[in-house]
Amino acid sequence: MKKENQEKATEIFGEDIVDKVQQLKEKFAVMGQDLGAYLDGLIYADYLTYWDYIHLDTLLSLQSPKTAFPDEEIFIMYHQITELYFKLTLHEFKQLAVKENLNAAFLTARIKRINNYFKALTASFEIMIDGMEKEQFLKFRMSLLPASGFQSGQYRMIEICSTDFRNLVDKDFRDQFTDTKLTDESIDKMYEFIYWKKGATELASGKKTLTLLQFEKKYNKQFKELATEFKYTNAWHLFKGLTAEEKENQDLRNQLRFLDVNVNINWPLMHYKSAVRYLHKAPEDIAATGGTNWQKYLPPRFQKRIFYPELWSEEEHEEWGKAWVEENVFFKKGK
Repeated sequence: MKKENQEKATEIFGEDIVDKVQQLKEKFAVMGQDLGAYLDGLIYADYLTYWDYIHLDTLLSLQSPKTAFPDEEIFIMYHQITELYFKLTLHEFKQLAVKENLNAAFLTARIKRINNYFKALTASFEIMIDGMEKEQFLKFRMSLLPASGFQSGQYRMIEICSTDFRNLVDKDFRDQFTDTKLTDESIDKMYEFIYWKKGATELASGKKTLTLLQFEKKYNKQFKELATEFKYTNAWHLFKGLTAEEKENQDLRNQLRFLDVNVNINWPLMHYKSAVRYLHKAPEDIAATGGTNWQKYLPPRFQKRIFYPELWSEEEHEEWGKAWVEENVFFKKGK
């Protein structure tokens, strides 16, 4: 009888549908679940819509300007889009960290995805540079203090996942940790000299700004834990763990170099270009107001932050970031 019923079901629904139902029955049986109950749920469930799937109404409600200036909403949405791209980037790093039997092809593909995210971000930054009225920005920006893009925790997480933690130490102290074994204790020590602290330190007094104090209170513990978690699974360590032949893969080496340029040159310098347009002040004026000298912090040629130093020549180290500044900020190239 059972065979007859199965043949009849096959005749009515087709072999493919009957086979899928049997697979579902076996799947739910393993978990002690009743397939019939789940099928009842399908009967009464509504169809999925695009707006429900991506929570569109919630997403569009997340802009809450602090002033009446229209361009502030542009400012908010652009930063939200940026953080979503950062989340995509971290999603790729997490895939790399858990991948078993990692090979050059998988590493190359994921790094290429990350580069595509940053290329989109860099290209879209013209919205921030030319897409707002300067007069509006200078007014509504004052209502947002002490909040700053400096406080993007995800961007710092991307840096931690990209390279050995010692490469994020301030260049003036980096040599102290060249041969240091990565442990919880050494990571704590290195963190005291992390490069970004200079970006939110008052010029005149040398004290931490409120921006930095807020940032450290929220993220210090999380950053150190992430550095420990990724000490053997950051992109550079994974690359070094490949076979000698795979490490010579030119496509992979190029993608890592592109990542270095995208994160450590193009992205900070797009911010620099925006700051030049909207916030330019003489260093003495910045010091007098208790501010930070972003003119020294943002340009990569001052920071010399390089994720994959062994992939660059000595000359490239020396010229790190300078050509971009000359061409895109000061417009010296070709004159």
